[in-house]
Amino acid sequence: MWLCGVQVPSGVGFVAHSDGDVAIHALCDALLGALAMGDIGHLFPDTSDEFAGIDSKILLQRVMERVRNAGWELVNADITIALQAPKIGFLVPSMRECLASVMNVDAEAVSVKATTTEHLGFVGRGEGCEVWAIVMLRKM
Repeated sequence: MWLCGVQVPSGVGFVAHSDGDVAIHALCDALLGALAMGDIGHLFPDTSDEFAGIDSKILLQRVMERVRNAGWELVNADITIALQAPKIGFLVPSMRECLASVMNVDAEAVSVKATTTEHLGFVGRGEGCEVWAIVMLRKM
């Protein structure tokens, strides 16, 4: 299981065309959406062999290149991961550092929060997770 570019010790993972890092995917979509540039499914389709098993950090780097080439820079990113198990709070500092490094920003500009759904819904039953990401961009 990969979240925010960090391997999470777990006996389970996400089934995906790429490495399945759903947190990075949500962040990419937030960045692209803020500039009406589509989404990662459009830019990096799961029908393309080029992206089979790809490290999501590479996708994030490519998205950040698009953001910067359009004349924008990241002010901050806020990511919330809802996952019943495994517990990931102890990995948050590593996740922030990893994302900041990939995006070439200070770690203070990247927030990662972990929560559960208190056993409610598919997340609470351990059938998956949800990730929400929002970003603030500024014209360079």
